[in-house]
Amino acid sequence: MYKHVLVPVSFDDERDSAGALAVAKRLLAEDGRISLLHVVEEVPNYAMTYLPEGYRDQAKEAVRKELSDIAASLPNASSHVVDGHSSRTILDWAEKHEPDCIVIASHRPGMQDMLLGSTAAKVVRHATCSVHVIR
Repeated sequence: MYKHVLVPVSFDDERDSAGALAVAKRLLAEDGRISLLHVVEEVPNYAMTYLPEGYRDQAKEAVRKELSDIAASLPNASSHVVDGHSSRTILDWAEKHEPDCIVIASHRPGMQDMLLGSTAAKVVRHATCSVHVIR
């Protein structure tokens, strides 16, 4: 059983975040805690010109609210919304906050993942703690 489980949450339909949360609850020690983390990827400046003013802030606030609601439904959970590149930011957050397990949802890999690597694959390769990948 783990004392601190990190669950990176993506709101993509391809990833089974609900499954990752269920696994995290099963792996959690009785007095353990769950940290939910969502990484808001940077939008290139040229693309921002096509979005309504304030869109990024509104979207980030909506994510913050949804993640907070999920955390409120879990035992001893907290939610964190940060800016950055998904895999690098998850790894940096984990290094700073020292979870003893990461439970991450992944999509089925395709050819592009063989060349570039998915977020889950990068986390598995570089994390200093246990990682459970949910498909």
